[in-house]
Amino acid sequence: MEDAIRSIVAAHGRLTRPIAEIAGGDDLFALGLTSHAAVNVMLAIEDRFTIEFPDASMSKNTFSTLDSIGAAVRALTG
Repeated sequence: MEDAIRSIVAAHGRLTRPIAEIAGGDDLFALGLTSHAAVNVMLAIEDRFTIEFPDASMSKNTFSTLDSIGAAVRALTG
């Protein structure tokens, strides 16, 4: 799951550093993730994992780190 999330963030996040250099707890917004890019990441994750983020999960905190994205996906996939 983590590899898939990293791949999606790399493809859609428009980050300033290569995904391989980003640790799980690094702030993606500080690395260039915009709200528009975060929506693209969210949509790609929903497609990849066949899930839908509830409104309560659509926050900056959910998409601020690779770890927080992974936690949200795990919570939705069981």
